[in-house]
Amino acid sequence: MAPYSLKIALRYFFSKSSQTVINRINGFAFFMVVVATASLFVVLSAFGGLKDFGLSFSESFDPDYEIQPQRGKFFHVSDNTLSKLTTFRGIIAAAPQIEEKVFLSYNEKNQVAYLKAVDQNYTTVVPLEDLITLGDWLSFDGADVVLGFGLAGNLGVGVYDYTTFLNLTVPKKKKQSLLNQNPFNQVSSIVVGLYQINEELDKKFVFSRLELAQNLLELDPQQYSSLVLKTDPSITQEELSEALVPLFDTPIKIVSRAEQNAALYKMLNVEHLAIYFIFSLVMLIALFNVVGALIMMILDKQKQMKILLSIGATPQKIHSIFFLLGILICSIGGLIGLVIGSVLVLAQYHFPFIYVPGTSLSYPVLFQVENLLIVMATLMVLGLLSTAWATRGLDRKMMDYTG
Repeated sequence: MAPYSLKIALRYFFSKSSQTVINRINGFAFFMVVVATASLFVVLSAFGGLKDFGLSFSESFDPDYEIQPQRGKFFHVSDNTLSKLTTFRGIIAAAPQIEEKVFLSYNEKNQVAYLKAVDQNYTTVVPLEDLITLGDWLSFDGADVVLGFGLAGNLGVGVYDYTTFLNLTVPKKKKQSLLNQNPFNQVSSIVVGLYQINEELDKKFVFSRLELAQNLLELDPQQYSSLVLKTDPSITQEELSEALVPLFDTPIKIVSRAEQNAALYKMLNVEHLAIYFIFSLVMLIALFNVVGALIMMILDKQKQMKILLSIGATPQKIHSIFFLLGILICSIGGLIGLVIGSVLVLAQYHFPFIYVPGTSLSYPVLFQVENLLIVMATLMVLGLLSTAWATRGLDRKMMDYTG
């Protein structure tokens, strides 16, 4: 059976005061709790959708894991070691790659980019051929390359343009004799395709076959920058390290997708925290209305409190009535706010009604139970603090009435 302090708090919550101004203050306080809760949940869901949408581009381009040398840019990997990789549990596909900064020149236009040389197994790890929007993927026979739209636009490169070649240049790594003063290696190539992912990546990479990069960079046939892996979602980074480290002669490290884009993930996490704290502050400001409503209720119910004291109620019980009343306002208002916020988020997800300005793309949202728990926990913590502050010293005042 519920204690009488809770019954009285429920009665005060659902019943109306004889004074209209008190009813309006209480109604406005409750309304602000609902709005603040719904707003925080909608904003977190919208940011989650934007974060998920933004990461989808990098996830379509980056492998699940990379095996990199702990020291130096390149390491030797035998064909036998490569073939053994896919025999381990959780590894679906593996492919070597070479990545190095190069200088591009085309028809008197220049650009610095990153050469990413791959073999024919690369697309089993990263389905890059699906991102080709003009032309074709590498033929792996000759000096053909694939660029991003950003690089092609800066250089003015066309697809299958045999009138002018795209030149890739890097400094020579081996010492030269006095008779050979040219300090650079250069190879001429034909652009066969253009990919499009996002503005940053479209201006960064040029793809070629492994042999072209190994000749350009003066590398051995089995020398690579890293190995890219496609793995089962159930496999962990620690399990991969335990299984793969003994397989290599040189020290290696396993780099996850998040670690490959550490700056991007850090920026998104900082933005997420900033948005959370800003709207938590908005919620705290909204809860000042609850403080005002409780103070007005205490003043309005003074006669009833004296009656309760005269029939045996303790000052602590009187204090608990108004404390519970504040908790009821926060919890019931919060639940209604979460219901409204959830309906808005789910409606936007299934039946979009808000679109990115200037496009036909619906504004991305992500419904997460985690956000529900975060919003409710934030509301209850701030609500407890606000209610405790509004009802502070009430039991001492009741003792003065009894005295």
